[in-house]
Amino acid sequence: MVTARGTLVAGIALGWTLAAHAEPPSSTDRQARAWAASCAACHGTDGHTLGAEVPRLAGRDPEQIYRALIEFKNGQRPAATVMHQHAKGYADEELRRIAQTFSRTERKP
Repeated sequence: MVTARGTLVAGIALGWTLAAHAEPPSSTDRQARAWAASCAACHGTDGHTLGAEVPRLAGRDPEQIYRALIEFKNGQRPAATVMHQHAKGYADEELRRIAQTFSRTERKP
């Protein structure tokens, strides 16, 4: 026989279990951060480019980054590098998440 107290205890236990497995808000998109890490070879760690030839991504407007990625993906933006190939490897929503990741990175001088 299940009592009200037993149901309450089970509900609390389930709630704690679910909360323990939820990602904290500050790291809500670890997958996008992993995807964005592959950009470091050209765009620098966390989007902080060291050279002038490659655009700095850190702290930029996410829509601006996203539009550029979509244009590379669709062949609307010429690529002197491999950007068109990289962009084609991601779904549009994944590109949006990558853009959000770079936009949240503090821009260093």
